[in-house]
Amino acid sequence: MNSETPVRFGILGTGVIAGQLAAAFVDAPGCELVAVGSRSDTSAQTFARRWHIPTAHGTYEALCADPAVDVVYVATPHALHCQNTLLAISHGKAVLCEKPFAIHAGEARQMVRAARDRGVFLMEAMWTRFLPLWVELRARISGGLIGDGRLLSADFGFRADFDPASILFDPAMGGGALLDVGVYPISLAHMLWGTPDAVSAVAAFAPSGVDDQCAATLRFSSGAIAQISASLSAETQQDATLAGSKARLRIHRPWWRPDTATVTYEDERTEEIHCGFLGNGYPHELIEVARCVRAGLSESETMPLSETVAILETADKIRAQIGLRYPMDPAG
Repeated sequence: MNSETPVRFGILGTGVIAGQLAAAFVDAPGCELVAVGSRSDTSAQTFARRWHIPTAHGTYEALCADPAVDVVYVATPHALHCQNTLLAISHGKAVLCEKPFAIHAGEARQMVRAARDRGVFLMEAMWTRFLPLWVELRARISGGLIGDGRLLSADFGFRADFDPASILFDPAMGGGALLDVGVYPISLAHMLWGTPDAVSAVAAFAPSGVDDQCAATLRFSSGAIAQISASLSAETQQDATLAGSKARLRIHRPWWRPDTATVTYEDERTEEIHCGFLGNGYPHELIEVARCVRAGLSESETMPLSETVAILETADKIRAQIGLRYPMDPAG
């Protein structure tokens, strides 16, 4: 595929997150939304009309078999990510899978094996990684901006009234604060320091048995510590702060879709770093997927598959500590 050829996407699923990604294509040069697939023809047709998509498929199978689709974006509930990704891979499609990538690390490993066996591209849709401010901050942190990283604090919480019918609170769908929004700060900590060597976690639970809110402390081999929290019952500050040996960094609300950060140096001088983003923020991950597909890559170096698996291993450790199990978890 040459650099002038648009990469053609199909969206698998028609929920809220699918609509957010559909809205991003207008700001994603070289990316074209050509199809949508749903479990019902009515839902697919409605979504296609809303977002001016040329082709609507009434089954996921039909979408994945569509020869006009280069990349399938999996936008279904958490518990369906693995089977839907495997379906797309079986048809030879590249896949962008919404976060959390899977329910547990075992599913993630299965997805990665399938993609590698078939020789197709696969990436977790951790869109925050690709925002211009985080690209700039990664480069400057690597260049010594804050010295040695010592302490990270990051939260992500919003208020949702308990509804047993909502996928947010349904154990069979992988509901709960940790997998819905807690994966964001976990991913941030992994991005900065790799895999933690110690994890300690607590949680409070909704009536359905999923975590209503949770918090964890992660320790890394360097001695750095990350304190992370997630909530479905409280609107939190949604700032992230990173303290180092030479400076501290504050990524302003919402840190998971930021455009501004402030550096405070040892002498209390401050510097503001500002980077805007395209559209609603999602175009940047689409552009990355298109770049990788055109280059014939099997994964993105910015969101590598080994790291996606490691993030879920950390989430698994947190779930084990707080006693949260899903019906689809392995026995034992």
